[in-house]
Amino acid sequence: MFEIIPSILTASPQEVKEMLLRVEEAGCERAQVDIVDGVFASNKTIDPSAIAGFETGLSLDFHLMTKEPIDWAERALHAGAERIIGQIELMTDQAAFIGKVQAGGTLVGLALDIDTPVSRIDKEILTSLDTVLVMSVKAGQGGQVFNEKALAKIKSLQEAKAKDETPFRICVDGGITFQNIRAVISAGADEVAIGRRLFEGDFNDNISKFTEAAAV
Repeated sequence: MFEIIPSILTASPQEVKEMLLRVEEAGCERAQVDIVDGVFASNKTIDPSAIAGFETGLSLDFHLMTKEPIDWAERALHAGAERIIGQIELMTDQAAFIGKVQAGGTLVGLALDIDTPVSRIDKEILTSLDTVLVMSVKAGQGGQVFNEKALAKIKSLQEAKAKDETPFRICVDGGITFQNIRAVISAGADEVAIGRRLFEGDFNDNISKFTEAAAV
C-alpha cells in the first residue's frame, strides 16, 4: 500500500511536538522526524532525546542524517522509534548499524543521498532491510527541488526488490510535488516523505490533494 509520510525537520523541540500533534489529528498513522547533527550537513535539528517520553499514537520514523548513525540509534529507540533509517555516507559499518537497530526490536533502513549510487549498499545486506530511502534532493535541508536522478535509483532498487523474498519498502524523500508524485510511484516507490509542502497552509487539505495526485 502506497503511503505519504509527513516529514519534520526542525531545531525546536516544541515545534516538533506541535507538528506531530497536527499529523496525528489529521488521521495519519506515521511521521518521520529528521535528525541532522551539524556534521553531515551544515544545519542542526533536534536531538531525538528532545521528544523522549512524548506520547503519540503515531508510528515514528527517525531519519538519521548524521556522522555514524549507529551512535544515534539508542537515542532514537528511547524516543519511541518504530523505524530507524540511517544515511550511509558517513557510516563506517552498515551491518553493525542494522544489527544495533534490530537488536532494539525496531525496523531498520538505509538511506542514499542524491549523489550516492545504489551500489554503495552491500548486496548481502539489502535483503535484511525493511526500507531503503532514496533522497531526491541533497540530504539535510528542506524546501529543495526534486532531482530526477533519483528516478533511476528507484527503478534499480525496484529490480533488486523483485528478487527479494521479503522485499524492503522504497521511500523517496525530498521535493515531492503534485506534479511529480506519479512519476515517483511509477518508478517503484512504496512511500514518500513530504515536509514543508504538507505543513505550509492547511495540512488536511494538502494531504488530501497529495493523495488525489498519487491516485491519478
